[in-house]
Formats: sequence, C-alpha cells, structure tokens
Amino acid sequence: MPAAINTARLEARISAELHSMLKRAAELQGRTMTDFVVAAVQDAAQRAIEQAEVIRLSLADQECFAQALLSPPQPSPVLERAFAHRGKLLRTE
Repeated sequence: MPAAINTARLEARISAELHSMLKRAAELQGRTMTDFVVAAVQDAAQRAIEQAEVIRLSLADQECFAQALLSPPQPSPVLERAFAHRGKLLRTE
C-alpha cells in the first residue's frame, strides 16, 4: 500500500471574471483548474522566496566585493586577539 501524501486545503474567494480567466487559461493548457492554479501559485511563491534570499549587487558593488576577496585587508589587532582567544577556547574542550 503506498504511503499517504500529506496535503492541506487552500480556499480563496475570487471574482467571477478572475474565475473565468483561470478556467480558460487552464483549458488552453489542457490542465484542470486546480492543477493550473497550484502550478501558478508554486511558481510565484518560488520567485518571491528567491527574490528575498538572493543578494543583488550593482556592478560597482560586485567589483568592490571581488577586490576584497582577492586582496583582503590585514586583520586588526582586535581580530587577531579574538582568533587567539577562540583557539584557546576550542583547545580546552
């Protein structure tokens, strides 16, 4: 017996005009309206998540970032002490 698929229900009130548009679009693609709406919502959700998670830099910012990676500044005394302290903490565990 196959494993049960966990699902959730989504309901939305939409105008009659939008309902007709969705129905026509689904028919044009040879899909059920549910399949059409689920695919469209999934695509929109994925795009929204990607837009929120991707950091976009201007060309100048990209060049500055690349330069910092290629020629990093020397560590400050405070950073050197922090690394030394971290090393001591890790050796005692």
